[in-house]
Amino acid sequence: MPDNLSPSPGHGIHFCVLASGSKGNAVYVSDGETTVLIDAGLSGKELEKRMRRRNLSPERINAIVVSHEHTDHIRGVGVMARRYQVPVYLTPGTGQNGSGLLGRITDVFHFQPGHSFCIQTLAFHPFALPHDAADPSGFTVASRGVKLGIATDLGIAPAMVQAHLADCQALVLEANHDPHMLVEGPYPWPLKQRIAGRTGHLSNADSRDLLGRVRHDALRHVVLAHLSEVNNTPECALNVVAEGLGPCRAKLTVATQDQPTELITILS
Repeated sequence: MPDNLSPSPGHGIHFCVLASGSKGNAVYVSDGETTVLIDAGLSGKELEKRMRRRNLSPERINAIVVSHEHTDHIRGVGVMARRYQVPVYLTPGTGQNGSGLLGRITDVFHFQPGHSFCIQTLAFHPFALPHDAADPSGFTVASRGVKLGIATDLGIAPAMVQAHLADCQALVLEANHDPHMLVEGPYPWPLKQRIAGRTGHLSNADSRDLLGRVRHDALRHVVLAHLSEVNNTPECALNVVAEGLGPCRAKLTVATQDQPTELITILS
């Protein structure tokens, strides 16, 4: 990795899940020319720390894209936008419902699920997710013949979500909980119902079934994300979701709350 703390240009996409879980979420995506954060749910200081841990430069961020307004996705958005003077892309509903945490942001661009937009050399397509937020969105990000799909914070995976993820070479997929651990765990019953509901979070088995429907021979890497620290374990998630890969040879890894993943490169 060069001294300027930036992925070297290549015909594809580099990404790193900086954090994933109920305490904060952020994904770094770059094609070597354009760099974005998708969500920034940690403090600005912690986001910078985790980027530099993977030899990535916060100064090279060109924009921040927000999936929805929950605190674990927007905690550091305003701070990072102001510190690095970068625009923020979000839906009007997300901006309105998250305004208290976002604070004053000078440069805001609104998008709507279903309508594509570009940030320099990165092509985004946001799609609606069933989650208990104003306008929750998943994304595909494409550049140089490679497409990354990100779908976390969704209670079910309808056909429309599957269609967007079906031709991606890399995926970040939610595998939030083990149903038995959730039922037997310490959460109050209303919270258990919310998590397991249609606008909650995907279980390991749900993620396995989704992966089984979207896998293809060109899929190269799947990162399991938003694992519950109470109602799941990395080993459990990997064991269950791996069944969905079938004959596909994609690498399957887990993103955690406390450590960034390695920088993953998918070349065309």
